[in-house]
Amino acid sequence: MHDIRTIRDDPQAFDAALARRGLAPVSPQILALDEKRRAQIAAAETAQAEQNRASKEVGAAKARGDDAEFERLRALVSETKADIARMQAEAAALDNQLRDLLMGIPNLPLDRVPDGKDEDDNQEIRSWGEPRRFNFAPVEHYEIGGVKSGMDFETAAKLSGSRFVVLKGGVARIHRALAQFMLDLHVEKHGLQETWTPVLVLEEMMVGTGQLPKFGEDSYQTREGYWLIPTSEVTLTNTVHGELLDHASLPRRMTAHSQCFRSEAGSAGRDTAGMLRQHQFEKVEMVSITDAESGLAEHERMTRCAEAVLEALGLPYRTVVLCSGDMGAGARITHDLEVWLPGQDRYREISSVSYCGDYQARRMNARYRPEGGGRPEFVHTLNGSGLAVGRALIAVLENGQQVDGSVDLPAALHPYLRGATRLGADGTLS
Repeated sequence: MHDIRTIRDDPQAFDAALARRGLAPVSPQILALDEKRRAQIAAAETAQAEQNRASKEVGAAKARGDDAEFERLRALVSETKADIARMQAEAAALDNQLRDLLMGIPNLPLDRVPDGKDEDDNQEIRSWGEPRRFNFAPVEHYEIGGVKSGMDFETAAKLSGSRFVVLKGGVARIHRALAQFMLDLHVEKHGLQETWTPVLVLEEMMVGTGQLPKFGEDSYQTREGYWLIPTSEVTLTNTVHGELLDHASLPRRMTAHSQCFRSEAGSAGRDTAGMLRQHQFEKVEMVSITDAESGLAEHERMTRCAEAVLEALGLPYRTVVLCSGDMGAGARITHDLEVWLPGQDRYREISSVSYCGDYQARRMNARYRPEGGGRPEFVHTLNGSGLAVGRALIAVLENGQQVDGSVDLPAALHPYLRGATRLGADGTLS
């Protein structure tokens, strides 16, 4: 959520930043509503002062026996009390309207973010690894001989419908090993605190990280009113919801492995084959909570943490900075990691690492005490995939596939598979 004072101070700059996202100016609407709200508050305060003055005079009139003045002043106090209640109610309603309006406006891109409309305008920062040259035509993950028996879409469709999968045998073991490997790397090498969180959250938590109110169609809600998390960014970030932190406790760096749930609204017809786009999937998420000065440096650090996973697995990738028109609503800058998928002969996103500034913190009312004292400030938040487990599985299978339908597995996973180095053409590990 945005600071109304920033919009008051420079509405033209605010609208110019939103224009980079392809949005129309909104500052006139915001400022008109804000002015009306402030006027109503001022009127209520003036009426309150008048009521307080009249209340004192009521006692004085009674003491001197002036019955006519006493009745007049008492009627004035009663009338003013009703006016104050009405004004305060109107001010509260306007305040809610303003808050709802500000809640629906995306974050402002940093100056360093390239301008653009969509993914075609994203810019590559760096790349790592060379795509493997095959002496046969590589296939997509679900077409690999040794994978077919362990990736059951038909049974999943019977159980739950489309865009679900049942993993079995060696494929399920590799999937589990990937999550464990990622957690260990982030905890032991990158200094993140392993965390386990619920997958059902209160609506207020979804509002805090920006999934609500604008993007509710992308998530699932239970009949009891709980929301299924689309990523553990929601729970990890909201651990500081409503908190006032000591500066010495920052940064807070957390990682969690969780089930994630997305309705994939608006993605009809996209990536319907295989595991690339599912309603239920797993991620190892990273979240950092920092002070205002450290956010951008932490963004680079977090990007390197995600890149380290791909490098340890020997998976070629490229890192791109998203253009202004392709970023998520809560981000000020986002780095996407795209892993090479030989079955598709292209790079596909496997991680997004975003710096949100104080945008989420304002929604959560999460602050910290500055080191040298002074007024509390809002924390800055960051989140990133470290990585999407299903997409990592896809990349491992496709990059390691052999002509006979077997898959050579990355050395980093061997200890997690009790020494197994290969998924055989029959779907077993050896």
